[in-house]
Amino acid sequence: MPIRKIVQLALAVTTVLLLPARPAAAFCGFFVAGSNQDLASDASKVVLMRKGNRTVLTMSNNYKGPAESFAMVVPVPVVLKKDEVKTLSPDVFAHIDQLSAPRLVEYWEQDPCAARQEEEEDRSRVYSEGGAPMQKSKGGGLGVKVEARFAVGEYDIVILSAKDAGGLEQWLKLNRYSIPKGAAAALAPYVAGQMKFFVAKVNIQKVKRDAQGVVVLSPLRFHYEAPDLRLPVRLGLLNAKGKQDLIVYVLHPQKRFEAANYTNVFIPTNLEVVDAVRGAFASFYAQLFDETLARANNRAVVTEYAWQTSSCDPCPVPPLQQADLATLGDDVLSGNRAQAGPGGAREEGGYYGDFASWVLTRLHTRYAKETLSEDLLFREASPIVGGRATGNGGPREQPGEVRPDSENNFQARYIIRHHFTGAVSCANPLWDQWGGPPNGGESVHAAEDLASAERGKVVLGKVVRSAVPRLGLPGLPAVVRPRR
Repeated sequence: MPIRKIVQLALAVTTVLLLPARPAAAFCGFFVAGSNQDLASDASKVVLMRKGNRTVLTMSNNYKGPAESFAMVVPVPVVLKKDEVKTLSPDVFAHIDQLSAPRLVEYWEQDPCAARQEEEEDRSRVYSEGGAPMQKSKGGGLGVKVEARFAVGEYDIVILSAKDAGGLEQWLKLNRYSIPKGAAAALAPYVAGQMKFFVAKVNIQKVKRDAQGVVVLSPLRFHYEAPDLRLPVRLGLLNAKGKQDLIVYVLHPQKRFEAANYTNVFIPTNLEVVDAVRGAFASFYAQLFDETLARANNRAVVTEYAWQTSSCDPCPVPPLQQADLATLGDDVLSGNRAQAGPGGAREEGGYYGDFASWVLTRLHTRYAKETLSEDLLFREASPIVGGRATGNGGPREQPGEVRPDSENNFQARYIIRHHFTGAVSCANPLWDQWGGPPNGGESVHAAEDLASAERGKVVLGKVVRSAVPRLGLPGLPAVVRPRR
C-alpha cells in the first residue's frame, strides 16, 4: 500500500514527498511539496540521552511553508518497535533550551560607602549572585523489506530495510516519493552499514501552528542500542542551501560530550558587555557565535553548556526535574516513571531535587553543505569549568577562560554591570560590591530562538567591554569611578 501524505520532521534525513514536486532545502533534510511554493526549515534541535550503549533520541524541526504533506526518512541502527517510538509535547524542548541557553546577567554596584560600613560591621558578610538563588553544584525484488508498520500519535511509522541503495531509491519512487538527485549515492553508506530506515507520515491538517503561522510538529522520540553515539546528517546535504542551525543536547549520567570528528571550540564566556546588549541579546550572541565559528573555518562544533541537571548558577529557569528526565528518556534507561508536573521542589538556597542528576551538554553548530561533510560522531570528554562568578558578582576566571575541573560547570555567561554613579560621601569607599536590582525584578535573561536572531545588527567591538584576543576584540575603556 503506497505511503501518502508524509511529513518531513527533522533531522539528519532525506525528505521526499508523495507527488512530483519542487525540492526545498531544509535544515538537514529536504521538504518536497506537490506545488511550486518554497518550503523552509532553518533549525533543528535534538536531545540524545545516553546510558551505556542505549540512546533515547528526541528530535524537533521547525517547518515554514504551505499546509501540504511531507516525508521524513531517518537512518536508524535497528528495527524499532511500536513501544520504542512515541510523540512528545512540542514544549519538551522549551525547558532544556532555556536552562542551557546563553544567559545575560545584570549586576548593580552597591553604594561604596554603605558597603564599607557593612564590611566594618561584619567582615564575614557574603554577597549573593545578582539576585539569583545560589545553587548546589554537585519491497519485493528491489531488496526493500517493510520490517514494521505502526501508528504513534499523529504519525504513521514504517521501518524499512534495504539490500541496495538503488533498490531503496526505486522503491521510494514506486511509492510515489519524489527523490532528490543523488539520493541513491547518499543512501549507499547507510545501506552498506546495514542501517534501517525510519519513515514517518502525518496528516498536516492535524498539526498545530504557532502565532506566526509556523507548523508545530510533535517531536518524535525513539530509543535503540548502538556502540557509537552519532547523528546521521549526510543525507541532509544533498540539496542544502544557506545556513542551517543545529543544537544537540546530550544527557549522560556522568560525562559531558564533544564532537569526535570535527573541531571543538568553546564559546567565549564571562564577557562584560554594555547596557545596550540587553535589548538585542539574541542578536549579540548570534554575532559572537558566528565569529567564533568563522575562526574555526565554520567546520566546528561549539560547546555552550556543560552542567549537572540538578543545579544551575545563575538560573534562568529551574533545573530539570524528575518528570523532565523521564520524558526525555530516563523512563526507559533507568525506570524513572515520574509523571510530568509543574516546576519542581525548591529548597532554600536553590533549586534541586533528590533524584539522580545527569550531565547536560549543549553543542551548537551552524553550517552549509560545504562545511559539514560527514555524520556527527560524539565522544565522552573530561569535566570543565567556565563562565562562573564569585559570590559578589566578580569574575572567577579571566574572560573566555575554560579550565579542567572535577565536575562540569561551564556556561555561556555575559555580564552587564550598572556601576554606582551617586555621590561618594566617605573617605574609604569599598568598590566592586555587586547585587541584584535595587527595586527587585529579573536579573537573568536567556537568549532563545537563536536561529532566527537578526544577524549583523550588533558590532561586537562596540559592545564588548572585555578584551577577547582570539576574536580580535581589544575591549572598551574602563569605567571611571566617581570621586568624593
